[in-house]
Amino acid sequence: MKHRGIFVTFEGTEGAGKSTLIHSVARSLKDSHLGSRNILLTREPGGSPIAERIRNVVIEEAVDPLAELFLYEAARAEHVARKIRPALNQGDIVLCDRFTDSALAYQGFARGLPWKTVKLMNTVATGGLNPQLTVLLDIDPAVGLIRAREQTRFEAEGVEFQKKVRRGFLKARSENPSRWLVLKVAGKTPEELAQRVVKELLIRFKPKKAHG
Repeated sequence: MKHRGIFVTFEGTEGAGKSTLIHSVARSLKDSHLGSRNILLTREPGGSPIAERIRNVVIEEAVDPLAELFLYEAARAEHVARKIRPALNQGDIVLCDRFTDSALAYQGFARGLPWKTVKLMNTVATGGLNPQLTVLLDIDPAVGLIRAREQTRFEAEGVEFQKKVRRGFLKARSENPSRWLVLKVAGKTPEELAQRVVKELLIRFKPKKAHG
């Protein structure tokens, strides 16, 4: 289903700096030709009241990998229905901290669930909604764990798990590279990274020239 909005997702291993980057991008966009649009900042799991309640469960409690996937997809379905799709339908810019590629990287590649199964569940949960741009913050997983602000059970699973997650993101990118913008975090400030993202968005979503 087509929409009038711009849907951008941000992915990465723990501690990559996604939340900081999203806020920097939002501030920079307000000063661009895209600044006339409403900008929605949201996250997964979460983003809507029920999805946030599911987030509290899945972040704190270790569960079977398949049950974990179902919980994430339930939160995702609610999030898309209640928040993301309505915003896109009215032409907003949606900046989302994690989306379906996290399911592929975490539950698929790192947890070992079948890749095709995770992709199918993503499609069912989102109704086929895909981002127009996915920004991957690529960081050494060991460095990311040191930087991580939030200490959940995912950080506690250690660096080897996060290395698998990183490989999962790179596999997802290999399937559709044109959708992705990969940014190396090392040596870059949040402002520099944000400028690169905004530059990419301005290139991809140039104003249409009026005919006449």
